[in-house]
Parts: sequence; C-alpha cells; structure tokens
Amino acid sequence: KRFPYDGTIDADGHVLEPAWLWERYLEERYRDRAIRIRTDDAGLEYLELNGRPSERTVKGSLGLMGAMGDHDARPSPERRYMDHIPFGAGDPQERSQLLDRENLEMTLLYPTIHLLWECEVTDAEVSLAYCRAYNRWIADFCRDSGGRLVPIAHLTLLDPEGSAAELERAVKDGCRGGWVAPFTHSRKGHGHPDHDPLWRKAVELDVPIAIHPTYEPVWSIPVRFDRLGRAGEFHYNVTLRQGVQQAWLTFLDYGTLDRFPTLRLGILESGMGWLGPFLDRCDAVFETVSGRALPLRAKPSELFARQCFISGDPDETAAPLLFEHVGADLFMWATDYPHPDHPSTWVEGLTRQVASLRPETRAAYLGGNVRRIYRL
Repeated sequence: KRFPYDGTIDADGHVLEPAWLWERYLEERYRDRAIRIRTDDAGLEYLELNGRPSERTVKGSLGLMGAMGDHDARPSPERRYMDHIPFGAGDPQERSQLLDRENLEMTLLYPTIHLLWECEVTDAEVSLAYCRAYNRWIADFCRDSGGRLVPIAHLTLLDPEGSAAELERAVKDGCRGGWVAPFTHSRKGHGHPDHDPLWRKAVELDVPIAIHPTYEPVWSIPVRFDRLGRAGEFHYNVTLRQGVQQAWLTFLDYGTLDRFPTLRLGILESGMGWLGPFLDRCDAVFETVSGRALPLRAKPSELFARQCFISGDPDETAAPLLFEHVGADLFMWATDYPHPDHPSTWVEGLTRQVASLRPETRAAYLGGNVRRIYRL
C-alpha cells in the first residue's frame, strides 16, 4: 500500500546481506575466518563464525530473516536464506522501487546477519575486520541510489580506537553515522571513558551514533528463562529493549553526554512509548541521594532533549501522547523491513498513528527529524 504523506523517511530499514559478502569484502588475511552459511547433515543452514559453528543462531532460522508477515514460517531444509530474500531486501534497485511504491523518500539501512554474530565473536581484530567488510559492502549497496538508500556503519566497542578510525573511513565512503550493539564483551558500560575515542570521533565527524538491538550473549540478558520453546521468540522480542535501555543509561552513569555535549546519540528498534516514564524515573532518582554520585550538570531528561533521539514502531498507539511531553523533535519511526518480528501492515498503522498529530509534529516525526539529525 502507498503511504499518504510525502517526504517520509524510514529511520531503520534492513537489508539481507548476500552469503558471499565476507569472502569477497574481507581483507585477504581474514578470509579463512569469514562469516559463512553452511549446511548440516539434515540440510539445515547454520552460520559459521570465525571458523566455528554459531551456537546462538538456531539452525534453519536464516531463511526466516525476511519473513515479515509470514506467521507460518518454520525452519526447514527447504527454506534457504538466499532463496527467501524479499523484494528490495537484497537488491538496491528493487529497494528504490519499493520506496517509490510505498511513497517513502529515503531509508536508513541496517543489516541482518550483522545483528547475529557479534554476541559470539570476542576477537577484537576479527570483529573489526567483519565490520569493515560489511561497511564497505553497504556503502557500495547504497552508492548509486541518489541518496535514497542511506548506509550506516557497524562499529564494535571491542576496539574503540579501531572503530573510530573505521567510522572516519566509512563516513568518507558515504556512511551517514554508526551503530553499536547493546552489550560489550568487556562488560564496561557504553559510556565508560575507555570508549571515548569513538564518541570523540563521531563528534569530530558530526555524525550520530545509535544503539541498535542485536543477538546478545546469554550472560547479558537481564532475565533469562529456560524451556520457553518457540515462545522464547515472543519473549525475547518483547524484552529486547532492556539491553538498549541499560546501554543508554551508562551515558548518564559516566557523565558521557556532559563530556561530549554535541554527541548525537540514538536508541533504535526498542519502542518509544517507554521513554517518558523512563526519563521521569531518571529525573526523580537524580534528585535523591541515590543520584548524587552522577557526574551530571543537568537532569537526564534535559540531556536527552539536548542530544538524543529515538525511533519507534507504527503500531505504538500510546507513543504520540508523549511527543509534546518529551519533545517532538526527538522521535522518528521505522519499518524494520523485512524482519519477521514486525508486521507487514506498517502503512495502515503509521497512517492511524499520525492522523491526530499537529501538521508540524507529523512532518518532524515522519522525516524532518531524521533529516536534521543525520544531516541529510
């Protein structure tokens, strides 16, 4: 279906990377440790990471990564990753055609397989090589789109200085910002001073950094329950915002936003309706004895309004009520296309969501905020 408002930008769309990406885009010395899609004796596909089978990604699930709206999809030998890439998810010309059909002006693009591997690979050198390979590929994917497909660079906090250098290279190559996972293998909070080289470089380059959900190491999941079976997919996708919330909170814990007062920091694919009560709680605790150790000169809500932004989903019916309370210039929306944890009916949902907004608020939410924050 076609969205009725012009000038609309998808703040968080996805691509399904080709299976050959890492063997072609990795530097030669890392090719033997490339990310690969293998097939087991039962015919089920699995990821190979740094020379070892993935333990976190369920066998046979790769073919489901583009199953938005397909509630009957199940892992099987017949459902192979490269055979089930939806229209526009793996081809840049198709993606531009999809934008035309849906009346979208642009989309910021994030990966799929690159959301899966980082929780298992703890080698900083290999991790940074994987990021470089993906970033070079996504820049090429978007290069001839006339600016309609916007590449965002994947960065790793295993090597902040290396990631700072990679961000600079990627921005020169066309990327308009970077993103990091919601956990760190070092278990140092994202806002820890050891990560300052990356935040400093983002400020220098005048590009935003966002925290985007990924598969997380088991140890980093706040509460984990066994024996949920396939219901675990529901449980995980409802609670995935918790890691992102805690990652963002460390930028208050360490006073990072005060150290870098022009850093633009985003929260993606974690919903947005929780933000108002979350900031209310931050402000309340900040004013008590429990908050006196925070190295902040302003309230958390003021820092968020000054430097941060958040994307949400078209099906969040209560979120628009918070726009004016928190700041309408901080919100943006996203399709998450083509991932299966979001419905395919975003046009209807977004049309309903913005119907009652004031025209200026609607224009900011649908595209204006993305243009300003990402300097598009």
